[in-house]
Amino acid sequence: MALKIEVLKSDSGKCRIELKGRLDTHTAEQLDEKLESLDPVNHLVQIVDLQDLEYISSAGLRSLFRAKKKLSAAGGQFLVVHPQPQVQKVFDVVKALPSEGIFTSQAELDDYLDKIQRRAREQD
Repeated sequence: MALKIEVLKSDSGKCRIELKGRLDTHTAEQLDEKLESLDPVNHLVQIVDLQDLEYISSAGLRSLFRAKKKLSAAGGQFLVVHPQPQVQKVFDVVKALPSEGIFTSQAELDDYLDKIQRRAREQD
């Protein structure tokens, strides 16, 4: 199965990237190109939704890790939501992404983002 990528941009500086299918050696370049085209200045929060991702290989992990590194260097956040159990297991084994950036549900992600925004307001 191929990889389907849908990018949903918002005016609030967030961008949601939905992946469906397989992220492997054959499809990782496709994801790299999509992520490279996103301007980190306009999309400081990038949320990768893995709800429909069935498989991830080391090439797929490299793509996600590169995107996270690039966005972190720009002061942004790269977050992962809804990993399927088999994909979560790969993350756990490889420890490619810090666990604080992986969320099991949209509600958990929203709670995290709310806390960050509350802290930012308190610091101002």
